[in-house]
Amino acid sequence: MSTQAWIRQGHRWLGIVLTLTILANFVAMGFGQPPAPIVYAPLVPLALLLASGLYMFVQPYLGRKDAGPAA
Repeated sequence: MSTQAWIRQGHRWLGIVLTLTILANFVAMGFGQPPAPIVYAPLVPLALLLASGLYMFVQPYLGRKDAGPAA
């Protein structure tokens, strides 16, 4: 599997992890004030999602050889 495929697969799994941490946050809020580790837990997958998403966004532009404006 190529590096690009690993990053895409990791990005998908990070999205699932982020969703689960947010759900855990809401469940914990149902029982009162949640502890700080649960409140801040979504920030880690969110930051990793940002990094992998920006990487995938920029990838197509890094390999492009721009021929200049079309005439």
